[in-house]
Amino acid sequence: MAKANPLQEQLLKAGLVKKSQVSQVAREQVKARHGKGPAAPTESQREAERVRAEKAEADRLLAAERNAQRRAEELRAQARQIIADRKLPRAGEQEYRFNDGTLIRTLLVTEGLRKQLADGAVVIVRHGEGFELLPRVAAEKVRERAADLIVLDHGQSADTPASTGNAEDDAYYAQFQVPDDLMW
Repeated sequence: MAKANPLQEQLLKAGLVKKSQVSQVAREQVKARHGKGPAAPTESQREAERVRAEKAEADRLLAAERNAQRRAEELRAQARQIIADRKLPRAGEQEYRFNDGTLIRTLLVTEGLRKQLADGAVVIVRHGEGFELLPRVAAEKVRERAADLIVLDHGQSADTPASTGNAEDDAYYAQFQVPDDLMW
């Protein structure tokens, strides 16, 4: 039997507890002192757990980033495939000039294609190192997947006019009509 502490002995002498209760409590105290209970984690274990959690978070973020990049590449590949499948044959002797960022590019088109470009029924898109003409329906599919491939779209610019950044100037110049099919 485990030895009882002085308080337990006093309670036993006073008759407030039974001997079996004292011995039970004494056994539990011995077990608690020498027992195999879960040890508190050490500093190195806590540090290892923290590092493991940080690595898991970093891996999850990296995987999400890779998935986003893979999805963007899939969409670009789909857009390139749409352009390759739906491009209009280019033939003609008239030059059609358009802005490509800060550069002015030229395509040879027919009179019919020139009118369709001006009306927004045909769109100019980037394809590899060159440019192709797409009908509006195909261009909308390309816009959903990779909007940066669209170089010139007169149908879209009619919905959202380009702003110079100065609202007063924009309002003043809005009263003047500028033809889209100017010959240079």
